[in-house]
Amino acid sequence: MKRILLTLSLFPAILCAQEVQSPDGNLSVNIQKNSTGLSYTVTYNGKTMLEPSPLGLETNIGSFSSNLVHINDTRTLVDESYTMPHAKASRIHYQANELISKYVNPQSDTLSVIFRVANNDISLAYQIASPNKTHCTILKENTGFDFPTHTTTFITPQAPWGEGWMRTKPSYEEEYTLDEPIGTPSKYGIGYTFPALFHLGNDGWVLISETGVSSQYAGTKLSESSPEGCYHISFPEKEENHSVGDATVTARLPLTTSWKTITVGETLKPIIETTSAYDVVKPIYEPSQVYKPGKTTWSWILWQDISCNYQDQVTFIDLAADLGLEYILIDALWDKQIGYENMPSLIAYAQSKGVDVILWYNSNGSWNDAPQGPHNRMDTAPARKKEMKWMQSLGVKGIKVDFFGGDKQVTMKLYEDILTDANEHGIFVNFHGTTLPRGWERMYPNHVTSEAALVSENLVFSQYFTDKEAYSSTILPFVRNAVSAMDFGPVFLNKRFSKDQKDGTIRKTTDAFQVATTVIYQSPIQHLGVTPNNLEEQPDYVLNFISNVPTVWDETRFIDGYPGKYCVLARRYGNQWYIAGTNAEAESKKLTLSLPWLTGQELEVIYDNPDGTAAMQLARVNKKGELVVNMNSQGGFTIHAK
Repeated sequence: MKRILLTLSLFPAILCAQEVQSPDGNLSVNIQKNSTGLSYTVTYNGKTMLEPSPLGLETNIGSFSSNLVHINDTRTLVDESYTMPHAKASRIHYQANELISKYVNPQSDTLSVIFRVANNDISLAYQIASPNKTHCTILKENTGFDFPTHTTTFITPQAPWGEGWMRTKPSYEEEYTLDEPIGTPSKYGIGYTFPALFHLGNDGWVLISETGVSSQYAGTKLSESSPEGCYHISFPEKEENHSVGDATVTARLPLTTSWKTITVGETLKPIIETTSAYDVVKPIYEPSQVYKPGKTTWSWILWQDISCNYQDQVTFIDLAADLGLEYILIDALWDKQIGYENMPSLIAYAQSKGVDVILWYNSNGSWNDAPQGPHNRMDTAPARKKEMKWMQSLGVKGIKVDFFGGDKQVTMKLYEDILTDANEHGIFVNFHGTTLPRGWERMYPNHVTSEAALVSENLVFSQYFTDKEAYSSTILPFVRNAVSAMDFGPVFLNKRFSKDQKDGTIRKTTDAFQVATTVIYQSPIQHLGVTPNNLEEQPDYVLNFISNVPTVWDETRFIDGYPGKYCVLARRYGNQWYIAGTNAEAESKKLTLSLPWLTGQELEVIYDNPDGTAAMQLARVNKKGELVVNMNSQGGFTIHAK
């Protein structure tokens, strides 16, 4: 904790304070109002997790940060149960204590500060109302997060618009800091993207993110940190989306902001297991049908652009059928290299093999120079609806839409429009080159996954990223994948990231590591990097695991790990448990796993041979509920308990 000695006369007098605690009493939020405005603090088991941090908004109808008069408080116990068919947990019971503190400004407009506090999760939003105004523009959120000075970070910088290949950033594809001290400037000097993980030493962990962003709001980010460790909420940069659209938020009154979520724990268990992205949002529409999760083959990742031709797609359709996978993704350039006129027969062939089709699209618009097509099919309503009607007529089940332009409200509206139109035509959506999904799996039932991370395509592009593949697997589950499905594109069993195996980047991870990534990374649609030769090269226990592992889960548990070092997770589907681990450290690792709920049960374990191939053995959890596992450096394991 920062300790600053002040004389009493310099400390602003606290005029009122409100406290709200979690149902178990361990997590507490305290709102203070003094002569300088509103602030809040967060404590967990008596330890300060956030020091006094600012609250409030600046708008075109007046300030909601200072000169506020407290009106009243409303307290409610929130007790809700809901289901999530495409997430890391399927049945969620959400309990939280809600405090709504209402204030009025000199213009007689009201600000409601809403805190919901669950046992490890805090959700914060504002609502603006006015007796005589119909709409409002939010110019700035003053919300801050003031960490103790000993805090370190696992966060990614926001990239400016126009950076990267063909001006396709920002796309949430930057590297994470690794235990970097707060106050360190970001790479680009414009703050950090959500989610953001903070380590408070022996006091615990804090994960900050955002949820509930629709066409009525913008996606926000964290500002640069002050030297003392305070981050503020920032709106998108004005250059984003090629400067189209405002970098503010305008909506009708009453206006409710997005929710900022704060997950707190003494260990990483609440971070991995949080459902905070979904707890405070509601479905915007009902699904037009049941959207089926599953795994998909994908020629582009290793065979690249040239493979988006008719015959290579037939090859990967056959591969999907041989492995019993549900889908094939036909990636970029199919409109030219296969042709619209040939798609009906190709799609019909896939369906005859029991394989459904996902098609790639460019998001289009003026915000990037990416040349891949189809273009001009997703950015306007008439073209989009015509295209989706065509897809529906052929039985296409999903789309992957790529290369978006930022986080402005106008861009959020495009996401919402694509999702809404796709649902009307029975099509699920996967976004790439994209923002973080902010509660979208619950808000938009046909949103199945998004990229928004530095994912597997970079393994092909650069040996630097290939060398860090194991490292990524021990960061992403604790941060990006903790708050939303993430389309990483796992499972590469070729020794080189290329078609011919004679050139390309060289894989450093073991085969058991690759199998483990099917569990470590959570995405309802998993695009696998397998190729036809793998069917002859890998043992049956590897191929069977890949074929049968689920992509959606009833329960997720944290077992062990530390970001950047190693990660062990357990996931349950029905009565079957899948446990996986990966090791990013330079030395092999021996772990004693605590699995008391599996005591005495026989398990199938896929583990590392010394040469990096995968072996399989049967094992049992001992009477103490423990199981010993070993991982090579850049290795891994999977456990299947039936």
